[in-house]
Amino acid sequence: MKKTQKNAIIDPFLSLSKDKQTFIRLVFEGELTNKEIAVRINKKRVSTVSDWKKKKWFEPAFNAYANRVIKNQYKNKSLKTLVDLLDAKSEMVRLQTAITILKMSGMMSDNSTPELDKAKVRKAKAEADIARWRADELTGKNKADDSTVLVDDIGDAEDE
Repeated sequence: MKKTQKNAIIDPFLSLSKDKQTFIRLVFEGELTNKEIAVRINKKRVSTVSDWKKKKWFEPAFNAYANRVIKNQYKNKSLKTLVDLLDAKSEMVRLQTAITILKMSGMMSDNSTPELDKAKVRKAKAEADIARWRADELTGKNKADDSTVLVDDIGDAEDE
């Protein structure tokens, strides 16, 4: 298999014809009207540009191109900015920067914060205690008096 064929399978942008790749680049840059794009890609009808934007190949190819541009042109600058922000005066800016760097490194998930992680651990421990208690209840390890007292305590609290 040729190298370009391999890349086309992996990258939807590379699988496009040259005029469609140019079209994707021009749309990404966002500076031209549909009419101007049509002229640049040698299409006589402006509707071709609108039609191509609706095609199922457009979004995956656009995203692939956008990812490539961002990785090649902005990644290093963004990382340098993050490192510089670790020395910011604002404690909140430093915290958010540290969290962002940890997320990027894979050490923290997108929906994770230190407080949320601690809460998840507490919840998991509580659920484990409940599961252990239920298992003991089913096997008869818990005394019937324990569960009665628990229910009685709840009932007494409601009566007050």
